[in-house]
Amino acid sequence: MSRVDKYSTNSKEQLMAEMKIQNGHSLMELSYHQPVLLVFLRHFGCTFCREALADIAKQRSEIETLGIKIVLVHMSNTKLAERYFTRYDLSGVDHVSDPECRFYAGFGLTKGTFNQLFGLKSWARGFQAGILEGHFIGNQLGDGFQMPGIFVISHGEVQSSFIHREASDRPDYYSLVQCCSPQKS
Repeated sequence: MSRVDKYSTNSKEQLMAEMKIQNGHSLMELSYHQPVLLVFLRHFGCTFCREALADIAKQRSEIETLGIKIVLVHMSNTKLAERYFTRYDLSGVDHVSDPECRFYAGFGLTKGTFNQLFGLKSWARGFQAGILEGHFIGNQLGDGFQMPGIFVISHGEVQSSFIHREASDRPDYYSLVQCCSPQKS
């Protein structure tokens, strides 16, 4: 049983109804208007979170052209999150603040183990993302142990997902949304 499957459909629906983006609309509402790429981020000081923001910004227009709404979930307050989104060319992106990581847990995202967070792969990828790509590392701005994950939701149901095995995993966001693009032929 996957981490997402252990939550009943009713509790997932209730959770999505409780998840409000910055303008007050619920994730559930949004998912009935158009498919949603729901990205649970690590904390903003994390090199891999910064890399994820840069990757999403690069793929944003392609994803949105497919009719997919991007929603980011973070552990900070709205004002701080919007500063990071602006810095990474994601101004205006919808987002959900979850400092207690309640929504992370509701979607089955766990706290990372030592190996998931600090293993050899993470160190190597951290050097690549932090030094070579210039994402560096900053102050811990949220739960440093919280693992990220990605879900594509349409009509209140998860259609596709990517659960990070290591904090350093680098998913292809565009490929994930192919499952339910309204533009798909």
